[in-house]
Amino acid sequence: MERYQEIERSIIKTYRKTVWKRFVAGINRYKMISEGDKIAVCISGGKDSMLLAKCMQEIQRHGIMDFGLEFIVMDPGYNPANRQRIIDNAAVLNIPIRIFNTQIFDSVVNIENSPCYLCARMRRGYLYKEARRLGCNKIALGHHFDDVIETILMGMLYGAQIQTMMPKLHSTNHPGMELIRPLYMVREKDIIAWARRSGLEFLQCACRFTENYTNSEDGVSNSKRQEVKMLIAKLRKTNPYVDMNIFNSVQNVNLSTIIGYHDEAGEYNFLDDYEERGGK
Repeated sequence: MERYQEIERSIIKTYRKTVWKRFVAGINRYKMISEGDKIAVCISGGKDSMLLAKCMQEIQRHGIMDFGLEFIVMDPGYNPANRQRIIDNAAVLNIPIRIFNTQIFDSVVNIENSPCYLCARMRRGYLYKEARRLGCNKIALGHHFDDVIETILMGMLYGAQIQTMMPKLHSTNHPGMELIRPLYMVREKDIIAWARRSGLEFLQCACRFTENYTNSEDGVSNSKRQEVKMLIAKLRKTNPYVDMNIFNSVQNVNLSTIIGYHDEAGEYNFLDDYEERGGK
């Protein structure tokens, strides 16, 4: 049996409950894939996007819908060793990647305020453009369950807002394009377990700001996301349900207890109709 076949088998067998079933459940629950889709699976070289690629291959092979896949890798200016690692890992995993080049790292290297935010926005734009060039109508990113709950807390603690990372989004700048997150229900610890079993060394963060941390277990230790990750881990020690409680908090919102909110239609404050509602 080829190595990639053993890795594919591990997803279906060894990690059937923790990875495969949650991957399929997320896709079904949020209706991420439709008949006739052509999806660009975006690969950064990290464990998340590589697992996403293998899961997408498997569901295309064993699923009930007919859809197409492209596996795209954007090189924003990786050093040669990191770029080669992506190529080598993709070859081992039997993922037919397409690499296209950009100079995003050069564009943001001298930005002092929020270079990571600008880099992420630019990456997303280039991925949409390349996906459209290949005839795709969706891009798939490797964000997982932990990313979702960390984003919720980051918004509250550092952004003074309640928001979450959505399972799918229509692009506002690229009409007709959609973003999906098929690993939405898969936990990071289970992705790490799969990655270790694969025996491959995946990229952590390979940008020029953080290359010194690429071999660390947790990536960039001083980031706000890492602070929140550590906070959740601490809370989990006394409350094993804290992860799902955070997640459920944004799908169990009681608007009658919210002081204010806003959407595309405008802003609402509880005082707007406080008297009319009386004691209701």
